[in-house]
Amino acid sequence: MLKILVVEDNPELAQAYRLALSQRGHDVQIEGTGAGGARAAIADEPDVVLLDLMLPDIDGFSVCRHIRQDSDVPIIMLTARDDDGDVIGGLDSGADDYVVKPVSPGVLEARIRAVMRSRRPATADPEAATALEYGGLRVDLASPVVTRDGVELELSPNELRLLMALLEHQGQVLSREQLLEQAWGSADVPDLRLVNAAVQRLRLKIEEDPADPQLLHTVRGFGYRLG
Repeated sequence: MLKILVVEDNPELAQAYRLALSQRGHDVQIEGTGAGGARAAIADEPDVVLLDLMLPDIDGFSVCRHIRQDSDVPIIMLTARDDDGDVIGGLDSGADDYVVKPVSPGVLEARIRAVMRSRRPATADPEAATALEYGGLRVDLASPVVTRDGVELELSPNELRLLMALLEHQGQVLSREQLLEQAWGSADVPDLRLVNAAVQRLRLKIEEDPADPQLLHTVRGFGYRLG
């Protein structure tokens, strides 16, 4: 059972989420405003937050950024707006996933399972490497702290997992489906734009010139490669 916080101002839709998720054994809390959702996400320590983009007081992007100041709770952004700019904005504000409404209860449950799987810590291995490095990039696996040429970078959880997947497969081309599996915990998540948007944001943080990337390359028709 998960403790799920739903931040949704439409009472009928909020109750539909509550019913669907409660029937699957989850404990569901509803907040109808952005301010209330931000407070509950920090004070009540839910396992996952379902966050509507369009709220009456504060938009979901702002709520997500506010939560990220104090909490690393998995956040799935829910919206009726199917736009690349909104996907990028949601991921850039710290969301782990972005779901376009309407969404079936089964798909919503699958997306929740995916973000929860992606947050599970790896099994400790005493002989495993303590850091991943390439081209001035370094991920300290014990922290994990990411630096470029010794300067610490601030990455979202998905950006971090994406970078680690690419570092673990340096020189190899990874498809978008493979990166979904690595960074989001499931290749069944249908929206490959999540990968494209996360790569775009990651380049802004790790490349000297994101318009002319020297580290993270696009292999057209196949996917992405580090190195």
